[in-house]
Amino acid sequence: VQLQASGGGSVQAGGSLRLSCTASGRTFSSYAMGWFRQAPGKEREFVAAINWRDSSTYYRDSVKGRFTISRDNAKKMVYLEMNSLNPEDTAIYYCVSPTRAVTTAQAMAANPKSDKYWGQGTQVTVSS
Repeated sequence: VQLQASGGGSVQAGGSLRLSCTASGRTFSSYAMGWFRQAPGKEREFVAAINWRDSSTYYRDSVKGRFTISRDNAKKMVYLEMNSLNPEDTAIYYCVSPTRAVTTAQAMAANPKSDKYWGQGTQVTVSS
């Protein structure tokens, strides 16, 4: 399974970015997808996830109302629309997908250490 993220960059506080991730190597539409991030000196943390069956979504509290995760099963793509960015959002953002099809987006949020495939990450830098 390969996950390729893109779309990171540098923006000022209040700005927006859209991350994209393309997946290959298995049936994309049968797996939840998500985004994690890692800020300098901090552990990786869950950001958002989306189920394959009904596209239901889950977010960490600090990004609710600002970030939107979506997916296009036909294109095998998942997106993270990020608005009202602030310096605390500065991190490397990783596209992830669980190793098991039974793992839901809710489970990814509840158990961040569950087995996943990871993409290479894309840097997001927000300046004040």
